[in-house]
Amino acid sequence: MQPTLVTLFTVALAASTGAAQAASFGLSLIGAHALPTGTLFEGVEFGGISAIDRASDGSYYAISDDRGGERGTPRFYNLSLDYDGDGFHGVTINSQVNMKRPDGSTFPATSRTVDPEGLRVAPNGNLYWSSEGNFNTNPALRFQPFVREMGTDGSFVREFATPAMFNYVDSASTGGRSNKLFEALTVTPNGTVYTANEDALVQDGNITTLSSGSVVRVTALDPVTGAAGAQYAYALPPIPVNAVSGAPFGPDNGLPELLALSDTSFLAVERAFAFGVGNTIRLVESHIEPGTTDVSGIASLVGASYTPMSREVLLDMAISFQGVTMDNIEGATWGHTLANGNRTLLLVADNNFSGTQVTQFIAFEVTPVPVPAPWVFLLSGVAAVATRRRLRGARD
Repeated sequence: MQPTLVTLFTVALAASTGAAQAASFGLSLIGAHALPTGTLFEGVEFGGISAIDRASDGSYYAISDDRGGERGTPRFYNLSLDYDGDGFHGVTINSQVNMKRPDGSTFPATSRTVDPEGLRVAPNGNLYWSSEGNFNTNPALRFQPFVREMGTDGSFVREFATPAMFNYVDSASTGGRSNKLFEALTVTPNGTVYTANEDALVQDGNITTLSSGSVVRVTALDPVTGAAGAQYAYALPPIPVNAVSGAPFGPDNGLPELLALSDTSFLAVERAFAFGVGNTIRLVESHIEPGTTDVSGIASLVGASYTPMSREVLLDMAISFQGVTMDNIEGATWGHTLANGNRTLLLVADNNFSGTQVTQFIAFEVTPVPVPAPWVFLLSGVAAVATRRRLRGARD
């Protein structure tokens, strides 16, 4: 069965060689595959997958956000994903590796010290990973967020100098909010590492609500020096849908992932959840343009004057999308090339180790579109806008 074309858009797509080249492409849903909660590997429960990235050998690294004190030692996995143009056929867990601290010891399995969220393969073959840290009112039990580099055996290599503005203070007056920090992580073709907090820092205003959005900071990290560089504001929209009456907690929205399209362009994953309703996942194209403001020197974005990164929704997958019930999507990566020469995009969901969720993998075919003559390009642009409006109208 041929996949159905779901959207067309123009971006600067990073080629597998690492060079960025302009290309028009569409996304066609190939299929989805899920591993049920409770799946064991080497006696440890598999789940909490919050990031995924493709290795040079064609396998995939995926990190679990098990913080310790839950189901095991903080860890990551190597996976094989079996899919082609006809569908998604299966997932194989190849290995499990525990992350290590700077002193060479593994993180404890019995207490919370990290909250692994982001993972990317570094140009040298090592792995970059991010932790949201763990907030605790007791300073002795409080662990700050970070971005680090490790070997594929989990060994510590180095830590990037992330700005102190993200550190936990009290989760109320200033600094990071509990469980709202470094989720998004990506590497651009020129090697720059970018990370972003999931929702607003305390000093940058309220987190997202049903009536208003918020703003997060996308921070560049130098791959050579490890220092933080420019920082850009990304505007999150209001939460799209409310939770059911009597829900144990309210709805939320956040930025769990970024995937580089070029040195200055990104595919952003926005993830919203409403209890009793489900997940809304948006794929958004976002650019750091010449006029985008470097906000690294702005202590608070409340009332400040700045130009945020551009934001255009490319695909809105609300609750159920083409027969696939959306789960808690937190990771994205470019996948392998299909037999027809087209690339693929993969999304993965964090099941929160919940019996009502699954570890979900979704694959899309990236369909190139020939670049037309200028006058044809203008007409096709008008048609694309009209098509997008019709799609939005059908969803409304």
